[in-house]
Amino acid sequence: MMLDKLKGIEEHYADLERKLLDPAVTSNNREYAKLAKERAGMSELAAAAREYRKLLSDIAEHKALLEGDDAELRELAKADLPALQKQQAPLEEKLTRLLIPRDPNDDKNVLLEIRAGTGGAEASLFAGDLYRMYSRYAERHGWKIEAMSLSDTGLGGIKEVIAMISGRGAYSRLKYEGGVHRVQRVPATEAAGRIHTSAVTVAVMPEAEDVEVNINEEKDLRIDVMRASGPGGQSVNTTDSAVRITHLPTGMVIVCRDEKSQHKNKARALKILRSRLLDKARADQEAQIAATRRSMVGTGDRSERIRTYNFPQSRVTDHRVNVTIHQLDQFLDGAIDPLIDALATQEQAQLLSA
Repeated sequence: MMLDKLKGIEEHYADLERKLLDPAVTSNNREYAKLAKERAGMSELAAAAREYRKLLSDIAEHKALLEGDDAELRELAKADLPALQKQQAPLEEKLTRLLIPRDPNDDKNVLLEIRAGTGGAEASLFAGDLYRMYSRYAERHGWKIEAMSLSDTGLGGIKEVIAMISGRGAYSRLKYEGGVHRVQRVPATEAAGRIHTSAVTVAVMPEAEDVEVNINEEKDLRIDVMRASGPGGQSVNTTDSAVRITHLPTGMVIVCRDEKSQHKNKARALKILRSRLLDKARADQEAQIAATRRSMVGTGDRSERIRTYNFPQSRVTDHRVNVTIHQLDQFLDGAIDPLIDALATQEQAQLLSA
């Protein structure tokens, strides 16, 4: 089963390499970039598959030598076989990890939204703390961060900020940060020294790609030609020039009868159809983003939290992996990789078990 899967991967990788040498592909920048990206994403897996197949072949060859008549070759095989067999389990683990379906959004830029939740001024101040934390984290990774919209309180706090974080692998690391972040600390204005609990919501979404509309005229469209009356409605001037296009996947219907030419009516109808499909695709994409945002941030209540930042005890706890770090100052300065590593490891384990 594993070998069949790996054989298919090697064949697909070889097919990609052949296509990338095809003049028809090299002359099409868009297609070439798409295939080159796919090949780059498969290169490590394809190399590991070749290594594994060769290893199994070497093991089988050494076992065959052990059964042979040549005493010298039997001794050599006996000496080398344990080392070869020792490589098998780690390589199988590596292949299993590489075979886990990759999140197609991992290499995308990030749209980061931070909003003050319950807690008034304290929530706004902590929203500012989190924005600085993610800014420092972006700097550590060489990513660019740009505030697209920012509403502050004028007292050092932030009501809401929407920022774009651009850089390789930004979403693969920051996708775990979406949710409610709870803070426990004593406000500067609290004379009695009581700890206040506030909440800030964070939403992390991959940057939306430009929506493309692809129409397969043969499969997706039914085109009907109808009679269109000429000037004055005289029957002698009726022509088969009106066009009705039905987009079968959506049921959308466009009728154009304004032009005298059937060709022009068809072109206009297609243009209108493409615009309407583009508008629908954008609306669907925005609805999906909104649903993702809602699933991340919930209501913004203190009880819905993925992480707690406790200032009196200088600790931060992530409740999804039950990991606590006792260096809150460093964490808020952008040193958040230990928790992100733990979350990534948990996700990988869940995918492996699935």
